[in-house]
Amino acid sequence: MRLSDLKLGEKARIVCVEIGGKEGRRYREMGLVSGEIVRVVRVAPLGDPVEIEVKGYNLSLRKDEARRIRVEVVR
Repeated sequence: MRLSDLKLGEKARIVCVEIGGKEGRRYREMGLVSGEIVRVVRVAPLGDPVEIEVKGYNLSLRKDEARRIRVEVVR
């Protein structure tokens, strides 16, 4: 499943971040690493961007960016 597929309020564990290079490093520095739990806080009316909570702070991602992060839903 992709992070972009999560619904409002759902929690998930990051399985893989499919972003390499400098951009990938920036994401890892923001806490988007394998095993980290994220929760969808807000979704814009047209679905872009998506605001998530990770490591106690909120982060907005474009839908295209969220689509490149694989997750598994946590109940």
